[in-house]
Amino acid sequence: MKRNFTLIAFTILCLHVFGQQKTYWQQHVDYTMDIDVDAENYQYKGKQKLVYTNNSPDELNQVFYHLQFNAFQPGSDMDIRLQHIADPDGRMSENKGTKENPEYESRIAKLKENEIGYQKVHSLKQDGKEVSYEVIGTIMKVTLNTPIASGKKSTFEMEFEAQVPVHIRRAGRNNNDGVALSMAQWYPKLAEYDFEGWHANSYIAREFHGVWGDFDVTIHIDKDYTIGGSGYLQNPQEIGHGYEDPDKKLNLPKGDKLSWHFIAPNVHDFTWAADPDYIHEKVMGENEVELHFFYKNDNQEVIDNWKQLPEKTQEILAYFNKHIGPYPYKQYSVIQGGDGGMEYAMCTLIAGGKKLSSLIGTTAHELAHSWFQFVLATNETKHEWMDEGFTSYISSAVMNEVMDQKKELPNASAYNGYFYLVKSGKQEPLTSFADRYDSNLAHGISAYSKGSIFLSQLGYIIGKENLDQTILKYYDEFKFTHPTPNDIKRTAEKVSGLQLEWYLNYWISTTRVIDYAVTSIEDQKIRLENKGSMPMPLDLLVTYEDGTTEAFNIPLTMMYGHKPTESKVLDAWSWVSPGYQINTEKKVKRVQIDPKNLMADIDRENNQMSN
Repeated sequence: MKRNFTLIAFTILCLHVFGQQKTYWQQHVDYTMDIDVDAENYQYKGKQKLVYTNNSPDELNQVFYHLQFNAFQPGSDMDIRLQHIADPDGRMSENKGTKENPEYESRIAKLKENEIGYQKVHSLKQDGKEVSYEVIGTIMKVTLNTPIASGKKSTFEMEFEAQVPVHIRRAGRNNNDGVALSMAQWYPKLAEYDFEGWHANSYIAREFHGVWGDFDVTIHIDKDYTIGGSGYLQNPQEIGHGYEDPDKKLNLPKGDKLSWHFIAPNVHDFTWAADPDYIHEKVMGENEVELHFFYKNDNQEVIDNWKQLPEKTQEILAYFNKHIGPYPYKQYSVIQGGDGGMEYAMCTLIAGGKKLSSLIGTTAHELAHSWFQFVLATNETKHEWMDEGFTSYISSAVMNEVMDQKKELPNASAYNGYFYLVKSGKQEPLTSFADRYDSNLAHGISAYSKGSIFLSQLGYIIGKENLDQTILKYYDEFKFTHPTPNDIKRTAEKVSGLQLEWYLNYWISTTRVIDYAVTSIEDQKIRLENKGSMPMPLDLLVTYEDGTTEAFNIPLTMMYGHKPTESKVLDAWSWVSPGYQINTEKKVKRVQIDPKNLMADIDRENNQMSN
């Protein structure tokens, strides 16, 4: 009896401890890198020391690295994908045909030996001993000499060399703006291992998943180059270039190069850009966050727009701090580089700047990623909608405010994109891995637009105030944890008190569509029909013949409740019932379903009827 009692007590204790867990265990990696850049030939050599802590419950017999510059070689997976996808990215391909009859050619396929990208590992040691490894495209598989036990650390030391490719996607040399070096995905990077196992995904085109850690990076480069990127510069008085304290004396070293020493704590990537013609400005943002801006000194129109960006960036940062949660770092850099806009740890690379509104909008979007991709850090290779979609939702909201756009529905364009995708017949479930959509069209609209609608439509279901609280609670409880779709769903359930498994399943795991209709009005009777394949609660606005109006809310039975509302709440509608009838106290003149257009109903024409 005593043994049984002890077992029961232990079981209860485990349920209490582990049942309350709100986070996941996280691996940890500390990088120390010393990089010597040959800027003239776009090559560099590196020494990397990596201390890996295995916080998983598993013993690890192997590890994987990403060597992502290897994608920019003829015959790579990225190249082959470009040659076979129906709608290749225009930045990565050339159309040798016409708009009506396109004939696409991969830009990667035509790269010469001195134009390709590569990362070549010359040596690798585990805890001081040579270890065997195999390079498979953009992945390096390492078979360990000694397994890494749970809770233990192992040190890896590597020597490597690399070549910066001609700029094709995200990273490279001499982009369209003339930026010399856009250095993203530039170092051998340890792959993530989490509760799902290893994420050793070949670099095809999409985005990333990484291990949190501390980066200590020293970059030796010609002294006329200015660097902006991740982390905090440790030796500003030995560098200058706008980083120095003007009240202190500069102590510039002799020689042709400067040694830039950065430390970036608790991030899962490190990115930088360099150019000899950068203008560097900095301002102070909310909570003493230094905001840095790097842009080319070669086009007055672009310069004038970039000079207006700092003030708006200050406003955007404050908005996100209020509506998502506090930004946890003390610097953020907006850097002209790349080929559009792309988020990185504590920085972004943004191309262009000829149109001020676009420059501000891109900055807002990329800065928002700092919360969703670099602090929450959902696995974007498989849950891309949770980053791109949530970022699109909040960046639409901030642009509506800081640019005084006065839109009733800030992300209305996301709905239009989604409707276009549905009509095209190319929609795929949001559970599709980011690289594995059949088309770039389907990926783009799904991740950005349908992902954005997930939140605005969630607000329709649980109420806008509950949605706002859900976002704040989600960020607070799941920062630095790589949350999954179930985590945002459970957060919304806890905030609202409503059951939402049905919503996550229908909107994410299927391509079912919403289509509700007003089918008839007869004096004091209204008949509604669910013509679609996805159920939803409904808001209705009824106008009576005497000119008065009345708002109704019809919950779904499987919500087991309803959102806070001043509308009259009617009996719940079960998803199995195709029709629903409302009996009113006065003669009805007009009925409108979802008057605020928050529901992604694919046929809004049948959402209203007049008698």
